[in-house]
Amino acid sequence: MTADVLRRTPSAGPGPGVAEPTAREAGYRRLSVGALLVGTAILYLWNLSINGWANSFYTAAIQAGSQSWKAWFFGSSDMANSITVDKPPASLWLPALSVRVFGLSSWSVLVPEVLLGVGSVALLYLIVRRAVGHWAGLGAGAVLALTPVAALMFRFDNPEALLILLMIAACGAVLRAMEPGAASLRWMIAAGVAVGFGFLTKQLEVMLIVPAMAVTYLAFGPGRWPRRIGHLFAALGALLVSAGWWVLAVERWPAASRPYIGGSQHNSILELTFGYNGLGRLDGNERGSVGGGGRAHQMSGAVAEMVGPAGPGRAGGGGMWGSTGVLRMFEPAQGGQIAWLIPSALILGAAALVLIGRSARTDPRRSLLVLFGLWMLTMIGVFSFMAGIFHSYYTAAIAPALAAVIAAGAAVCWGRRDRLWVRIVLAGATWAAAVWGFILLQRSPDFVPWLRPSVLVVGAIAGALLLPARRGPLSAVAAAAAILAALAGPVAYTVDTVTTAKQGSIISAGPRVAGEFGPGAVGRHGRTPSSFGPGAPTGLGGRAGPGGLLSGSTPSDEMIAVLRTDAGAYTCVAAAVGSNEASGYQIATGFSVMPIGGFNGTDPSPTLAAFQKLVAQGRIHYFIGGSRGDFIGGGHGDFIGGGRGDVGSPGLGGPPGLGGSGVSAQIRTWVEANFAQTTVDGVQLYDLTAPK
Repeated sequence: MTADVLRRTPSAGPGPGVAEPTAREAGYRRLSVGALLVGTAILYLWNLSINGWANSFYTAAIQAGSQSWKAWFFGSSDMANSITVDKPPASLWLPALSVRVFGLSSWSVLVPEVLLGVGSVALLYLIVRRAVGHWAGLGAGAVLALTPVAALMFRFDNPEALLILLMIAACGAVLRAMEPGAASLRWMIAAGVAVGFGFLTKQLEVMLIVPAMAVTYLAFGPGRWPRRIGHLFAALGALLVSAGWWVLAVERWPAASRPYIGGSQHNSILELTFGYNGLGRLDGNERGSVGGGGRAHQMSGAVAEMVGPAGPGRAGGGGMWGSTGVLRMFEPAQGGQIAWLIPSALILGAAALVLIGRSARTDPRRSLLVLFGLWMLTMIGVFSFMAGIFHSYYTAAIAPALAAVIAAGAAVCWGRRDRLWVRIVLAGATWAAAVWGFILLQRSPDFVPWLRPSVLVVGAIAGALLLPARRGPLSAVAAAAAILAALAGPVAYTVDTVTTAKQGSIISAGPRVAGEFGPGAVGRHGRTPSSFGPGAPTGLGGRAGPGGLLSGSTPSDEMIAVLRTDAGAYTCVAAAVGSNEASGYQIATGFSVMPIGGFNGTDPSPTLAAFQKLVAQGRIHYFIGGSRGDFIGGGHGDFIGGGRGDVGSPGLGGPPGLGGSGVSAQIRTWVEANFAQTTVDGVQLYDLTAPK
């Protein structure tokens, strides 16, 4: 389907209002596109291994999927299929296949993400080129490639890379459906399929682009209203089928022979969809979370210290995830990630729509600006007011829309710069980018200090030059200076991002920024890898030890040797509270480590009775101690057994306690009371085959 979006029929031409290039111009254009894509690939591949295992939560699931097809299908955290990650599995499928072919290494995990990033840049270029022309497409691709948070996510194993590609593909299919003579129904079905697989990537987040797609097609699509409405229903049907097949399979699969659905409290993918990953993100009422803005969660001192103060967020409704409100995208935690060009994009996009004016209803330039503009505004609005879990890297989903709007808007305005008011708009957009870039750079005063005044000066000069620049060399100089002033800040942040280790569950692009708060302020530069190679974990300063809620464990060589002893005789070589705690041990040993309670350690899986049964059957060798269980509340349930090769899924959890389930605490207490403790390089270890 994505290949169809990329493919262009010879009769399509470059789009209405876009002149056919000469042979010489076509050659230059091919070179420029090649430079964009090769440059993007080099940028994203540069020192890629510095990110080590990136998000070990997902890397462990990728490793599991490379060894077990069941784990691959469900997105299990471990090879024994005890519990899934708290997302659908689509983003894990490609890197898991890569690891299956090339073996486990940082490169085999992260190169697929880089390829998705290069593909996203290429696809956005082609979409914008069809409507507005080559240079606008080139600009859109470059802005996307150089947006700091996008560069961050295209070098990381979170779901964002695949999600971005699928969202671009969906919007590209809608725009193709609106072209004269196009097979509109086929393209709308393709759009629905892309959204459906976006759901299998990050559930309801992809649905934020659906209103923009529907409004744009209804307003500017070909044919009469009934035909357009029918096509939208066809797209909806395609969406439901392409997403629903996996959801139906999970819901109908016997719970005894599949993993527990991580992130849910009742082993339900529907609960995960509409609860923890759905409405809970909007109102903050996320059962199983470490704390959302919608209700207060009592936390231990260790957790409170980890996440930091809520800062200005509590009054604004975001709790530890930051303040909510119209300016959220411009606050310190988000500004340097995505907001560099938002003011300029709004200015240029609005002016371009005015210039397009009363052109034909199906003018592709208007359709593109409205589609990507609504995508951008919808996501900015939702992210700005969501009271639940919010991380700055979520804003990567805004980057393609922002890139398309600013590039297309600038191209339309540049083509009409013979008008004075248009030149004033171009100058104003340049000044806005320069002033806002100066403010963002000021938030990290020790980061390339000479860049701040340079951006301001170059931007001021560029804006002044644009005012008289109707044609000739002056126009070229003014345009080059404006682009330099606008992109200098994002480029500096992106270069810092690709040259700095980024690891853990919560990361952000660029340098430390004054005024950050909450979890987003933790580990701004990630952790420094201690070693790299197939099976080699990375950790904080090379120090071995347990992980935490936001970072993976880093086992020592001695611990790895202990865990690997007779590992093949057990379903799980060990168990640990929380997915990040378990992930480092699993990645390092190559054997399944059960993540008790899932990501937060708060999912009721496995129950105490289920865990006791597994221990009695000799299927778990060790319990790895830590300091994560003291903030987990109460709950209980009944285990439904699985086969020797899989741990299987527990039944429904009982009454929820503080933030989720107390099963993890119950298991820890039982282990401490019944098994002797040893210490390996400072880590508590309990041999579950040797009771007291």
